[in-house]
Amino acid sequence: MMKIACVLALFASFAASAAEQHLLYVANPGTRNYVQYGGVGISVFDIDNGYKFVRRIPTWAVEPGKEPENVKGVAASANTGLIYVSSLNRIIAVNMMSGKKVWDKAFEGGVDRIAISPDGKIIYAPQLEGPKWNVVNAMNGDVITSIETKSASHNTIFAADGSRVYMAGLKSPMLSIADPKTHKVTAQVGPFDNVIRPFTVNGANTLVYVNINGLLGFEVGDVKTGKKIAHVEVAGYKQGTVKRHGCPAHGIALTPDEKELWLADCANETIHIFDNTVMPPKQMQSLKARDCVGWLSFSMDGKTAYSSTGEIFDAASKKIIATLKDEEGHDVQSEKLLDVTVVNGKVTKAGNQFGVGAKK
Repeated sequence: MMKIACVLALFASFAASAAEQHLLYVANPGTRNYVQYGGVGISVFDIDNGYKFVRRIPTWAVEPGKEPENVKGVAASANTGLIYVSSLNRIIAVNMMSGKKVWDKAFEGGVDRIAISPDGKIIYAPQLEGPKWNVVNAMNGDVITSIETKSASHNTIFAADGSRVYMAGLKSPMLSIADPKTHKVTAQVGPFDNVIRPFTVNGANTLVYVNINGLLGFEVGDVKTGKKIAHVEVAGYKQGTVKRHGCPAHGIALTPDEKELWLADCANETIHIFDNTVMPPKQMQSLKARDCVGWLSFSMDGKTAYSSTGEIFDAASKKIIATLKDEEGHDVQSEKLLDVTVVNGKVTKAGNQFGVGAKK
C-alpha cells in the first residue's frame, strides 16, 4: 500500500508540474529593425525546456519593399491574458494563448516604450519622443486622456503597487511621476547630470536608478526629496564608441530582491554588476556578452537575468545557461521581452520588460 501511495503521489506531483509552464515572450525586431536577430513577430520560448523555441505569433505584416517597424516596447497582463507590443506608430494587443489579435491601433505622434497598470486596465503610451503620454484603455485601445510633459516622451514604468507612473523623456534631466488616478504629474526627481535614458525603481518607490547620456555608469535619485543622491561611474573600463542608442550604458536592472544592480555596457559588450546593499552601490564584477548590451531585465522569480543579446544568465552563478535561437536556428536578440507563468492553459502571472525591484 505504501508503494502504491508513493507512486500516486509521484504521479500527482508530475501532473501538477506538467500543468504549469514558464514561457518567455520576445518581441521582434526588438533591436532597431534588425530582422536578422529574430525576424518579425512575438517569439515564444519554453523556459522549462532549455529555452526551446515554441512558436511565433504574428504582429504586423511587412509590406513588400518596405522595412519592418522597430518594436519599441512590450507589456503583458495576467488579468486579461493579453500581451501588448508597441512599434514606432502603433500598439497591437494579442491573446497570449491563442495568438489572436484583439486590437491594433495607430496613435498620433507614434508610440515608444509602454507600461501597463497592475490590474491590466490602462496603458501609459509615450509618444515617439513627443510632448506627451497617451493614457490608453488596454481592452480596446481608446485614448482616455493625455499628459503633456514636453520632455520627448520615451521610457515608462508603472509602479508595481499601481500608485504612480514614472515617465522619462529623452530631452529632460527630470524624471516625472504621475498619479494614475488623476493622470496628472504630481512630482519630479532630479535634475540628473544629463538627460535620462533607461531607468528602474525599487519596490518601495523610494529610489530611482537612471542611465544618462555621457555616463558609463548611473545615478540614483530619492523619490521623497526629489533629489539626486548618488553618481556612480564604472571603474576599469573606457566608454568607447557605442553601436546604438548614443548612450554608453543603455540598460539598468535591479534583481527582484534588490541586492544587486546590473548595468549594460554597449561598447565593451559587458554587463557590470553592483552590490546594491550599500549606497552608493559598489562595483563587484563584470560579465562578457556576445554583442552590444542594450537592455537588461530579470525573470519574476529573480533566478534568471535576460540580456538583449539573447544570452540568458543564471543570476546566482553569473553563468550563461542558454542563448535564444529562433525556429531556423538563428540567434535572437531583443530589448523587449518578458516571462509569463501559465497554469492549465491560462496565464496566471506576467513579468515586465523592466528590471524593477520587488522588495517592499
